[in-house]
Amino acid sequence: MKLKYGTRGSKLALHQTRYAVDILKKSSDNVEFEEVIIKTLGDKVTGLPLFKVGGQGLFIKEIEQALLEKRIDIAVHSLKDVPSALAKGLTIVAIGGAQDPRDCFISKKYKSFEEMPIDAVIGTSSLRRRSQLSVLKPNIKFSDFRGNLDTRLRKLEEGEVDAIILAAAGLMRFDWQDRITHYFGIDNLTPAAGQGLLAIECREEDVDKLKPILKDFIDENAMLRSRAERTFLEILQGGCQTPMAVYAEVKDKDIILHSFIGSPDGKDTIRNLHIGHKVKPEELGKEAAEAILEMGGDRFIGISPTDAPPKV
Repeated sequence: MKLKYGTRGSKLALHQTRYAVDILKKSSDNVEFEEVIIKTLGDKVTGLPLFKVGGQGLFIKEIEQALLEKRIDIAVHSLKDVPSALAKGLTIVAIGGAQDPRDCFISKKYKSFEEMPIDAVIGTSSLRRRSQLSVLKPNIKFSDFRGNLDTRLRKLEEGEVDAIILAAAGLMRFDWQDRITHYFGIDNLTPAAGQGLLAIECREEDVDKLKPILKDFIDENAMLRSRAERTFLEILQGGCQTPMAVYAEVKDKDIILHSFIGSPDGKDTIRNLHIGHKVKPEELGKEAAEAILEMGGDRFIGISPTDAPPKV
């Protein structure tokens, strides 16, 4: 049996994909794997922040098309890049590869975000990060900042900005955690849904055939976490154009769900906490989303990104 797997061509995407495929190979002695690199719109349009070019889904559309056209059989994604609504006929069949979900602060000049003066400049184009950081430090300045992991670290080294905010997971996958200056707490800078997790997507018709190959990759706690977080996203229908965050912490028999939504400038925000039994992750995600709406969270959905904090 031959299995073609699709991936983006960035250094991090390839590293993550090959990590996942190496696990699959251990349960698949009779399967031949072939790598197919696919360039997505998100890879091609690098000069603009994601919220200005469509946001979530930019890194998977072309890969999903390859699945539908049967040019590949599975795709490996960073789960946080995967929108709550997939292309018809496709499904997320496995989630695993869990890494630290937190965001981190990296700077040569400052030991922590708290130490930064307000005239310092942070490199991030994420509205989710900008909104929450602006709550912590009003009037902080931001610079639109995209590119792969190496590019962003290089721009920091060259002094283009004073600090950058990254997902800790990407650095840890390369064993680069020594570059991290400071970690943000989940309560201060809640992650994007699925941050730190890897997802395998396939055609719905192939699920049963693939299950034996995927069994060693699947992480049950990661699956629970994703079910709660993605239900939350699905109900609120917010993408990269809405500063929104959700993280489900699986703890013993419960799931603790942290949620955030707000204006791009951080002047108007809602932060909430829900706890529910882990046997009902979707129910918890639904309750948390409905609570956000009851608190007026719908006022932030579809808000213009031009209202974002000042940039330089």
